[in-house]
Amino acid sequence: MIALVSTPWPLFNRPSIQLGTLKAFISHNMPETRVEALHIYLEVAAALGYPLYKEISQSTWLAEPLYAALLYPEQAKAMEKFWHRKASKTRHCKGVPFKKVCETLEAVSQQALSSYDWGSYSLIGFSICFSQLTSSLYFIRKIKQMVPKVAIVIGGSSCSGPLGTSLAASFPEIDFVVSGEGELPLLALIKQIKEHPEWRELRFVPKIEQITNIDTLPLPDYDDYFRLLSSLGSEKAFLPKIPVEMSRGCWWNRCAFCNLNLQWRGYRAKSTKRVISELKTLSDKYQVLAFSFMDNLLPSKETLTLCNGLRKSKRDFQLFAEIRATTPPEILAAMGKAGIRDVQVGIEALSSSLLRKLNKGTTAMDNLEIMKHCETPGLPTLTGNLIMEFPSSDDNDVKETLRVLDFARAMRPLKAIPFWLGYGSPVWEQPRIYGIRGISNHPNYKAIFPPSLFRSLNMMIQGYHGPIRRQRLLWQSVRQKVAEWQKEYQTLHASPRPEPILSYLDGGEFLIIRQRRAHADLMTHKLKGTSRKIYLFCQTQRTIQEITARFPSFASDKIEAFLRMMVGKRLMFQEGEKFLSLGVPMALFL
Repeated sequence: MIALVSTPWPLFNRPSIQLGTLKAFISHNMPETRVEALHIYLEVAAALGYPLYKEISQSTWLAEPLYAALLYPEQAKAMEKFWHRKASKTRHCKGVPFKKVCETLEAVSQQALSSYDWGSYSLIGFSICFSQLTSSLYFIRKIKQMVPKVAIVIGGSSCSGPLGTSLAASFPEIDFVVSGEGELPLLALIKQIKEHPEWRELRFVPKIEQITNIDTLPLPDYDDYFRLLSSLGSEKAFLPKIPVEMSRGCWWNRCAFCNLNLQWRGYRAKSTKRVISELKTLSDKYQVLAFSFMDNLLPSKETLTLCNGLRKSKRDFQLFAEIRATTPPEILAAMGKAGIRDVQVGIEALSSSLLRKLNKGTTAMDNLEIMKHCETPGLPTLTGNLIMEFPSSDDNDVKETLRVLDFARAMRPLKAIPFWLGYGSPVWEQPRIYGIRGISNHPNYKAIFPPSLFRSLNMMIQGYHGPIRRQRLLWQSVRQKVAEWQKEYQTLHASPRPEPILSYLDGGEFLIIRQRRAHADLMTHKLKGTSRKIYLFCQTQRTIQEITARFPSFASDKIEAFLRMMVGKRLMFQEGEKFLSLGVPMALFL
């Protein structure tokens, strides 16, 4: 019998796709082997309370110190001080005693440890992804103390390459490491252990192997998660989201800051027919309509076909996906009709010069355009990040960001996050290009691990020497402006049925643009004749040449004067020779 374990801190309201996929694959290829998927993080979430658990799970620096205090009690005081500093700006963690959280974790973890017959398993596998390191090490150590002869294997994004090698070298309780995609290496390891009962003599090093055609993967098995959720009782009940995948890897895979593809070798996608079938089958099996696509990026070429297929299923799906900023409005409209309610868009910056440094392949206007479209009713709600303090960013990047922010105020605010250096990312690989030197583990890990482990382990989040202080000062004005943006947007959307901040009503021969303002009366603007037509024509970005060619009867100098006036009023946005109207159609809201 095999156990697959996921410890805190994944999102509690969805089963582990790693465990569900691996269980299904092993069970399909070795039907004589019983596989159990242990979602220990759900048990912990129920004990802590879902709001507190959720907030902790969203921050590595809130999550990792908690189990570290159970692993290294001699450092608990330093961890407590560090944790409270990070918790001071949170909603649920602020004021919560560190010791109380640790005591709850220890109690529920001990209960979980005593709930399973660990000696009945021939192999126990741990999926270790973001923020799961110390919790996994805690359970691995405890299980090894209980049953020293059981084989322990680790895998996941936090175990790729040297990350996993350093863990195995530093923790003798770890017997094997799977680097990269898990199905084929884990299957080979299970077979080897089955053939060699004295597995300690086994010199097995799992190869990096991948499934060529991921359509051949069996349907993920989430039975254990739903069984556990049902056992928690009605007071702990909720409607979970089911994770699914349409692809592995990233078809863009060029972003300078990204290390999300350490475990993948190349890009592969499922057929749309298979994905639609999978969604319908999982929906029927678990009586769920909410799904999250776990893809780094939704496949661009198949998205329209996927959306059309989902519409034909006649189900009220509620879906989440990650997409690129260049996704056109017609695809966004198809997504909305298919049930894709929320999208994470790779915005990252509102400065074209910074976007080039990030190697995003997009412009500030691309980002502003998709942010604008997603204010339209029926289209997905957009969330996105604004990366600050990128090592090679300069005054021009910040000035451009501040300028574009003035035009973005009618759109859903982005989340401003400081740059962090990911192990294996292009920036990490070529630090001198970005003014970085002296790379090592992030200094925050010093508050989590003993000095010897801090030096010996390779961590996912890296620290570095460079213009860190200068970057913080440089981006302070952006940080303040984003905070103002968030407050203003929240104020203007406080009513039960908020209208868009910047919208228009079309009268056929004239256009009325409505501009809502915080703590001020509604401002309106009327456009007639060709002015109206130009504004509607620029609902997607257009060059000045395209505009003048479309309206040859309107003198080019008058067109340019009109465009300058609209940009001055922040009703349109200009970048180079391109223009974009910023209002969305009001009629769809009525």
